[in-house]
Amino acid sequence: MDSPAFHHALSCAFVVAGAPSRLDRSRWRHRPVRSVCRRVRMQFDGAGARPAPLIHHLALLPGDGIGPEIMAVARQVLDHVSRRFDLRFKLEEHLVGGAALDALNEPLPEETLAACARSDGVLLACIGGPKWDNLPREKRPESGLLALRKGLEAFANLRPAKSIPQLIDASPLKPDVVRDADVMVVRELTGDVYFGEPRGLHYIFQGNGEREGLNTMIYTETEVFRVARVAFEVARKRQRKRLCSVDKANVLESSQLWRECVTKMATTYPDVELSHLYVDNAAMQLVRAPRQFDTIVTGNLFGDILSDEASMLVGSLGMLPSASLGDGTYPGVFEPVHGSAPDIAGQDKANPLAMVLSVAMLFRYQLNRSDVADTIDAAVNRVLDAGYRTADIMSGGMRLVGCREMGDAVERAMSE
Repeated sequence: MDSPAFHHALSCAFVVAGAPSRLDRSRWRHRPVRSVCRRVRMQFDGAGARPAPLIHHLALLPGDGIGPEIMAVARQVLDHVSRRFDLRFKLEEHLVGGAALDALNEPLPEETLAACARSDGVLLACIGGPKWDNLPREKRPESGLLALRKGLEAFANLRPAKSIPQLIDASPLKPDVVRDADVMVVRELTGDVYFGEPRGLHYIFQGNGEREGLNTMIYTETEVFRVARVAFEVARKRQRKRLCSVDKANVLESSQLWRECVTKMATTYPDVELSHLYVDNAAMQLVRAPRQFDTIVTGNLFGDILSDEASMLVGSLGMLPSASLGDGTYPGVFEPVHGSAPDIAGQDKANPLAMVLSVAMLFRYQLNRSDVADTIDAAVNRVLDAGYRTADIMSGGMRLVGCREMGDAVERAMSE
């Protein structure tokens, strides 16, 4: 007999799983709950989308390290989009991560979460740094990021990793291995060991002072069905229409449930070819023969590792954007994959292109403006064709530029 969670997924009813949201929804402006199915249609082909508001309210979270520098480039791109496409934006910056800890002793202030929930989209630069590494877990910048994703119910993370011809020599892998690789990793974002309970550090009873560390890897059917549905919709919109589900079902009960749910969801997508791989094999295949993959769906922990591994197909984390999406009740979060790079912060050395490409993803998946997203993506390609390179992607014969000059080059390319 099919589970109730499966029928909920098929009927596109959204069920909140896990801990209650920190948000008191009665305090924020009304946001009708759109179903997973309707939300996916909005994100991937625009059908059934609401008319765009006259003013797009965007929450900007510069964060830490190089965050303010790359966010300045994102603002520059938005300013150009506003002029070229006659769009209006209301941009509000808020604290998150280490910057919020320094100012308010909280990695995610309630004011920031509330502003993000009210917005039409969230742009996040990057957080963290060694300055805050020794704080208790709940006070670290990363806890603020996890709380933001949980609070906005952003359960599906999309991370594209597409080989860029201009940067093919930047990859540590051989050119003939990475050439034409184009992978989309769909990572479940609000479950698994990062959120499972119980967790913590404990003294073992009668253990003579010895401690143990405990984390719980747990998934519900609802959590798997909803991210599987998003992954199948993503795969359906891609040219090859192939989906590989990655788990460890040979030893983990949570992975056995994962595989059962994904397999069951496949019955409603006969046009998408489904395969399964164990995570250790998937990690090997991703660097051995990446072109075999089209779309990958996996859990939070495995996805965290595989999506970073996939970045080597491109050659630099500085080129990888991402989108964290929910069912449409709250806006998505769009951010680069890379970290805060505190060692180069304030030196105009950061690569802003992943931030720029994250802006493109915001227009494509949140604001239903693929025309704007295409313009931004094309501008980045033209800049790379022209030989502009930041230090992380620099190669012989190219022009070394800083963060600000790269932003200026992108803006000029958008006018071409």
